[in-house]
Amino acid sequence: MLVLDSGGVSRLSQRDRQTAALLLALRRRGLWPAMVPTVVLAESLTGSAQRDANTNRFLKACDVRPMVTERVARRAAELRTKAHRGSAVDALVVAVAEPGSTVITSDGGDLGALAANAANVDIEVV
Repeated sequence: MLVLDSGGVSRLSQRDRQTAALLLALRRRGLWPAMVPTVVLAESLTGSAQRDANTNRFLKACDVRPMVTERVARRAAELRTKAHRGSAVDALVVAVAEPGSTVITSDGGDLGALAANAANVDIEVV
C-alpha cells in the first residue's frame, strides 16, 4: 500500500510533467490509488475552495480513509515518543502505514525517524 502525508499530497497535486510521470509510474507498479488518512487533510487544505482546487482534484483520485482508531492513535503515540520528533499527524500516517507500506513525503527527517521504530514502513521523499 502507498500512503501519502501532507507533503506527498502537496507534491503530487502539482500539475506538471514530472508529477504526471511519477503518477503514471505508480499506476504501472500497482501502487495507485494511494491511501490518504483523513487527518492529513487538516495539514493539506486551507478551507478556501479556490486555493484548494488542485489538491481537491487530486484527492478525488486517492483513497481517502478515516483511519484513526484507538489502536492506531496509541501506536502513533508510541512511535512519536520513541522518535522524539514528528507531529501527531506524521506519527498517525506512519502508524497507518504499518506493516509493509511506503509513505510518500517531503519531510524525510521526521517521517524517517518515526518509521525507524515502525514495522516495515519505507519512506520515499519527493
